Amino acid sequence: MATLFWDAKGVILLDILPQGQCINAARYCSTLDCLKEAIRRKRPGLLRRGVVLQHDNATPHSANLTQQWLQRYGWEILVDFFRMGINSLLSRWQKCIDLHGDYVEK
Repeated sequence: MATLFWDAKGVILLDILPQGQCINAARYCSTLDCLKEAIRRKRPGLLRRGVVLQHDNATPHSANLTQQWLQRYGWEILVDFFRMGINSLLSRWQKCIDLHGDYVEK
């Protein structure tokens, strides 16, 4: 399994989980430690400005250990702000296809 972290400039960290291992909260926090170091190396200044992380509510992400890690370093979790827009993409794409690329209203 691979865990990928990126921003608008590109990939920051790709973490490959060895075969047969599972991600738990401790492993995820270890990956976040690696991410913090990768940000320090690749995106100087980003840690001072603040990191906004988007992840789902999988058990390792929502575990107390992970929440404590995020709080300790002051990282913010992006809530599902764009969920409605993303969920509507499929129907909008289909409308665009049906209209052969013409303008699509809501």
